[in-house]
Amino acid sequence: MKKLISGTAALLLATSPAFAGDIGVAISHSDSFLAVMVQGMKDEAAKTKQPLQIEFAEADINKQLSQVQNFIAAKVDAIIVNVVESSASPAITKMAADAGVPLIYVNNTPSDLDALGPKAAFIGSNEAEAGELETKEVCRVLKESGKTSDAGILIIQGLLAQHSAELRSKAVHDIIATPDCKFMKVIDEQSANWDPVKAQDLMTNWITAGYKPAAVIANNDEMALGAINSMKAAGWDMKDVVVAGIDATKEAMHYMQTGDLDVSVFQDAIGQGAGSVDAAIKMAKGEKVQSPVWIPFELVNPANVDKYIKKN
Repeated sequence: MKKLISGTAALLLATSPAFAGDIGVAISHSDSFLAVMVQGMKDEAAKTKQPLQIEFAEADINKQLSQVQNFIAAKVDAIIVNVVESSASPAITKMAADAGVPLIYVNNTPSDLDALGPKAAFIGSNEAEAGELETKEVCRVLKESGKTSDAGILIIQGLLAQHSAELRSKAVHDIIATPDCKFMKVIDEQSANWDPVKAQDLMTNWITAGYKPAAVIANNDEMALGAINSMKAAGWDMKDVVVAGIDATKEAMHYMQTGDLDVSVFQDAIGQGAGSVDAAIKMAKGEKVQSPVWIPFELVNPANVDKYIKKN
């Protein structure tokens, strides 16, 4: 399996002979981060002319289960899954194991991570780390601006059925509970299912309700940008609100350069995508792979945004 390069969040991709069998890929939904991850898969597969069958589940777990079943029926040699709902992973793991098909989970942590067995693996990042990094930075920025008493916080959550949203949101609360950041007070928190439009609508509802947060902390960049669009439409000065997201998408980095987004956390989409294909090829050839492979998150703020503008 690839070795982790500390500090770069990149994986060393071992050169290996082309593998002729098809690899089925089931992606939970479409967004800008996952688009980059899928491109990483395609680029890695192209190096050895590896065929990929890529399907999107449109956030429908039943559709994704059907896709996995179809891959098995088509006798693919390995399956990569970006799972829609973490709780569904035991069923997917069992289907693949019963069929003897190697299985790689990527990005979204499966709920049965510690019981995947010898023919399954996971490549992703520690989601709690992302929530911790963004919230600590929000705490620091608020302190720096002198907002150290009852600073109201709004939390925009991702899809609650995914461990990534659950762990990122829990980490926000954990940091707020620490002595250094206990001046931050949660006003409200709701899910926008990773969607920028839903996040914009949610933020508009909060504004209509009279909420005046010192910070908005979102589980991903796309929802953070949706919230920013709502606040700007309402005539708010973005200098008065600290906004944080996760993923360091290209669009989010542009928002940060213009001063609208204050905090993001880089998640290595290319590394995760390429790593999942490399692992799938190796497992299909009967080789053992390391699991889990944790790719570290990295804090992004206006001081270092130029370094990340083209990464995702």
